[in-house]
Amino acid sequence: MTIKRLDHVSVVVHDLAAAIAFFTALGMTLEGEMPIEGPWVDRVNGLERVQVDIVMMRTPDGHGRLELTKFRNPKLVEIEPAIAPPNALGLRSIMFTVGSVDDSVARLRAHGAELIGEVVQYEDKYRLCYMRGPAGIIVALAEELF
Repeated sequence: MTIKRLDHVSVVVHDLAAAIAFFTALGMTLEGEMPIEGPWVDRVNGLERVQVDIVMMRTPDGHGRLELTKFRNPKLVEIEPAIAPPNALGLRSIMFTVGSVDDSVARLRAHGAELIGEVVQYEDKYRLCYMRGPAGIIVALAEELF
């Protein structure tokens, strides 16, 4: 059996409203939001008394989705270091193709994002950068030059 598609990526955040604003500024649209709790969510998470608020965001082309999750219970578990460097094990980044890296960087900075390094050009193919987004995740931006 093969997979059908990548359905979505999930990010756990402290501030759901700020995360929605950040990804809206990037160009995603709010698809839906709802509170979730109950025995099934406890079992799937392997935790007790789970209460979360879930928001689904969609890319403009309709193919990519991002789940933003705010845990009301149990409390969030902090990781060390809280702001992991780019060479940390695990999920590295979420990359988005954008129309303009410069425009995207400016819009995301208005929502608290910061460049990790610099905006660079890879050959005559892409302009690229990494930004620190909600919950310390790395959001990669790629502008096609071809």
